[in-house]
Amino acid sequence: MADNITDAVRAAFESIESRALYPVPEARAILGGIGHTTIYELMKTGELERVNIGRRAFVTAKSLARYLDRLSEAATA
Repeated sequence: MADNITDAVRAAFESIESRALYPVPEARAILGGIGHTTIYELMKTGELERVNIGRRAFVTAKSLARYLDRLSEAATA
């Protein structure tokens, strides 16, 4: 079963990294529909990297992938 989870996480990483940046609402959806406050707390603590372009906030794909990887490792530990 761990291999199926690993394959699913790997597939998610590949699709996430096809773009460099994700608007905050899309990043929230990628992370399972987490709340507005939660994603901004993750950015504030450095778990996710925030990039502003003008007034718009984005989350980097690399930080999303790293965060999901940490969650996956914690779940399988």
